[in-house]
Amino acid sequence: MELMDALSYGLLAANLASFLLYGTDKWKARRGAWRIPESRLLQAAFLAPFGASTGMLLFRHKIRNRKFLFLVPAFTLLQLMIFYYFF
Repeated sequence: MELMDALSYGLLAANLASFLLYGTDKWKARRGAWRIPESRLLQAAFLAPFGASTGMLLFRHKIRNRKFLFLVPAFTLLQLMIFYYFF
C-alpha cells in the first residue's frame, strides 16, 4: 500500500504543479512578462494532464491554440486508459 500512496501523492503534486504552471503563464501573459515556453507547458500536460486541463479551463489559457486543444485532452485520455489498464 505504501507504493500506491507514494504514487498517488506524486501524481497529485505533479498535477498541482502543472495547474500552477498554466496559471503562472497566464499571469505573465497579462503583464507582458517573460513567458513559459509552450514546449514546457506541453511537457507538463503530458506528465500531469488533469492539472493542465483544469488550468486551461479555469484560467482560460491556451484555449484558442489548436495544438493545446488537441494534445491536452489526448494526454488526459491516454492517462485514463493507462490507469484503467493497471488498476
